[in-house]
Amino acid sequence: MSRFWNPLVHTLKPYVAGEQPVLADLVKLNTNENPYGPSPRALAAIAEQLGDGLRLYPDPHCTALCDAIAARHGIGADQVFVGNGSDEVLAHIFLGLLKHDRPLLFPDITYSFYPVYCGLYGIDYREVPLDAAMGIDIADYRQPCDAIILANPNAPTGRALPLDAIATLAGDHPDQVVVIDEAYIDFGGASAIGLVAQFPNLLVVQTFSKSRSLAGMRVGFAVGQRPLIDALERIKDSFNSYPLDRLAQTAAKAAIEDEAWFDETRHRVIASRDRLNAALIKLGFEVLPSAANFVFARHPAHDGADLAAGLRRQSVIVRHFPKPRIKDYLRITIGTDAQCDRLIKALRGGAGL
Repeated sequence: MSRFWNPLVHTLKPYVAGEQPVLADLVKLNTNENPYGPSPRALAAIAEQLGDGLRLYPDPHCTALCDAIAARHGIGADQVFVGNGSDEVLAHIFLGLLKHDRPLLFPDITYSFYPVYCGLYGIDYREVPLDAAMGIDIADYRQPCDAIILANPNAPTGRALPLDAIATLAGDHPDQVVVIDEAYIDFGGASAIGLVAQFPNLLVVQTFSKSRSLAGMRVGFAVGQRPLIDALERIKDSFNSYPLDRLAQTAAKAAIEDEAWFDETRHRVIASRDRLNAALIKLGFEVLPSAANFVFARHPAHDGADLAAGLRRQSVIVRHFPKPRIKDYLRITIGTDAQCDRLIKALRGGAGL
């Protein structure tokens, strides 16, 4: 049946999402989902929407949600763009803002959807190697380009750049769009949203999937000055004018307004991350400093794929990447303390340590 494909389809190497296995007594630490549920206010807001109103289209402009995001970050609602998960927001960014004559720059070890979007939209790109400590050196980005995208904290490493580095990067490239993908920022980094007023070339992307526990709702957003947001709205309205349904809009608005639940759950994740780091180091692992809801670790005496397979046999799932430079690392989502204890027990038991 592939004879019916557009020639482009033959060239695509799709993104491989984290596995969603169905196993008995599973400890699932492979897709960076929040171990704690959504805000109770978000669940109540969803329930209130379950009625006759679902026969009507949702607000195509997501007005109430954009207002709530703007209020939370002290910006104008016209500086906010909302999409069906940050992946859709990123897709529109790649298509509308990152395709130019010179290459797009991003790290050689980063979110693996970036090269996928480049293949889909025919974007020339260049991978900039992380330094020896798996960090991003912004000096390495002082080279010819027409756009830059960085995940901060980076994924899968978890390492974060400070705000002054982001400001320097944006200042170094006043004529190029600089996109900062902040999917994990609430677990230890400092958001660059406050820099948007200073830099018209800066666009910041966040998601409700991680720190707001709404991965199942698919809500993401971008913040930038009006010309960048206008470009994204043009792309959206040429593709899908109603990207967010009524339930998603209502749930996300309630979630971002529930600051107490947000703070409680993210601090619990941060505390568990510190606890897991200590336990892994005690077992001989090398653990990168993480500002995310996961850790990136390797054991100098063991193969990463073997460790991942050994954990799976004990119903503990972590993420392993076969890319040569990181093939011995495991990306481990921070679960509850009980789940992290199961991981450590499995490592001590049948996973090869």
